Amino acid sequence: MLARVRLATLAILVVTLGTYAARAETATPRTARPSDAKLYIISPHDGETVTSPVTVRFGLVGMGVAPAGVASPNTGHHHLIVDSPTPPADAPIPKDDEHIHFGGGQTETNLTLTPGKHTLQLVLADKDHLMFDPPLVSETVTITVK
Repeated sequence: MLARVRLATLAILVVTLGTYAARAETATPRTARPSDAKLYIISPHDGETVTSPVTVRFGLVGMGVAPAGVASPNTGHHHLIVDSPTPPADAPIPKDDEHIHFGGGQTETNLTLTPGKHTLQLVLADKDHLMFDPPLVSETVTITVK
């Protein structure tokens, strides 16, 4: 009986590893970026108390901004991550209330937030909403909304 359980466990492991290997082979390759590029939030500042709507300004050095879908060297578009961890680098960035896309090439936004503490982080993505290699993310900014 124990041998059958071990054999079944081994079979599941082999199938699982095969699935990961197939996924890795079919994954869209990530775009390289300049090593000296820097992404940051200009405002608001970490620890700041603000009122809603909050104007969030994006900063980028060493690369340019282009709309989503535009394949131009060393350019990308912004995604603002609100109250959520940095998304995984091996898949397109989700699009929802916590992962806000700026596919038009925007460099700032007015964000309506509820009173309380909130975290903000920028992620720069390529034309296909994939993080660069290596990922280009800002420091997380924590703000308090009155």
